[in-house]
Amino acid sequence: MSQVRVRFAPSPTGALHIGGVRTALFNYLFAKKNNGTFILRIEDTDQTRFVEGAEEYIKSSLEWCGIEPDESPWHGGDYAPYRQSERKEIYQKYAQKLIDEGNAYYAFDTPEELDAMRERLKEAGVATPQYNAASRTTMKNSLTLSEDEVKTKMEAGEPYVIRFKIDPKEEVRLNDMIRGWVHVHGSTLDDKVLMKSDGLPTYHLANIVDDHLMKITHVIRGEEWLPSAPLHVLLYKYLGFADSMPQFAHLPLILKPDGNGKLSKRAADKLGFPIFPLNWNDPETGELSTGFKEAGYLPDALLNFLSFLGWNPGTEQEIFSKEELTQAFSLEKVNKAGTKFDIDKMKWFNQQYLKNKDAAELASLIQADLKEKYNISASDEIAQAIFHLLKERVTFPQEMAPNALYLFQNPTEYDEKVVSKKWDEEAQKAVTLYADALLGKDQISPEEAKELFFVLLEEHGIKAGKNMQALRMTITGAGSGPDLMEIISILGGKAVHDRIKYSINQLK
Repeated sequence: MSQVRVRFAPSPTGALHIGGVRTALFNYLFAKKNNGTFILRIEDTDQTRFVEGAEEYIKSSLEWCGIEPDESPWHGGDYAPYRQSERKEIYQKYAQKLIDEGNAYYAFDTPEELDAMRERLKEAGVATPQYNAASRTTMKNSLTLSEDEVKTKMEAGEPYVIRFKIDPKEEVRLNDMIRGWVHVHGSTLDDKVLMKSDGLPTYHLANIVDDHLMKITHVIRGEEWLPSAPLHVLLYKYLGFADSMPQFAHLPLILKPDGNGKLSKRAADKLGFPIFPLNWNDPETGELSTGFKEAGYLPDALLNFLSFLGWNPGTEQEIFSKEELTQAFSLEKVNKAGTKFDIDKMKWFNQQYLKNKDAAELASLIQADLKEKYNISASDEIAQAIFHLLKERVTFPQEMAPNALYLFQNPTEYDEKVVSKKWDEEAQKAVTLYADALLGKDQISPEEAKELFFVLLEEHGIKAGKNMQALRMTITGAGSGPDLMEIISILGGKAVHDRIKYSINQLK
């Protein structure tokens, strides 16, 4: 295999969809697995759809995810520029080559004339009206006009496009790395526009030229581009690039959680989960869409989850570091069929990564949340203790602060079921004895706290297990929660004593 070079080529037309992140990830993993180069190219030739801030959003999203390109508009490289809008002159040369060799032509048809052509074809019973070998002869183009008429129109500044001239007798065969052989007859293809009236190329011409000049060896992209692949194969042929044509791999669609149709922003919004990596404030509508980052998902967890959308290592292993993913990844193990976006599985991945996070790393976030939302100051030690206490019980980092408020304040309400079923004279005696025994034990380990409770109650003929829930309620107000002895250790003996005494008075 020659030096592997792959590219992710998004258009700055809005926020980066999570499906785009998956495509970028698979390109990145394939490049790194094969000691190759991962390129980011901005395909911004469609200026009518350009959205302010979208390019910077793409950059920030990939940085947060940890999918760093080796070459890009920001990191440079030997094949700059990496924005298609800055490569306009390059494409014009290749479009002219196609014109000169009879493989493309000028078309002067107005939008109204194109609509009329399609209507005529529909009325004639044509299922998919196209601008092709049959219909082009009835249209206003350099194949039906004389050279003088074409020259006059161009000199007068009349708008025109350049269309690819598809031979209906062409047989296109493509061996896709994921889907196997794809066979298409030229009569089913239409004469796609290669250069628009504004002088900029369409995706079809620009990406072929760029992939050739940037020495791309593999084109790994979404399934939605599979219908365009035969056209691209023909462009490689007629531009004289056939010998260096990259291998194609079309990734499976990402489906809604129920498997019924492609995952869209509307479907994600309806089901209440993000579709973009970062918050996106649409400059046109003003709509704010919450990103995976702001929703509390960790980038490593997101990458691990996305890697399983269409790929499977063939083992029981589910948790992979980025380095392990790189070693395990191969296009041979990517599926053809669409893959469901299971948000519950994404949450599971997030839980696994969250509980294995370094406590010091999460402590500052917990401290910031407590201060900002509740005006509570917590030491580094307490914040780390909160992380260890709650890491097995939460899905997102931002759930820790609100679930730890009982460490900083007396209960404001008490579990009614525990009050009615467990709170009696014996329970009050048990917790009172324990509270008194805790005085003078400000520093107490969870093991010591537990032993003290059980030994003390046994000495007084009281069953410890029966009264454990009542003890928890007097300390936290709840009937269940994290390890109670850990909570007692964090609070310290004096604070627990005061808390129990306060609750006894409230419960009278």
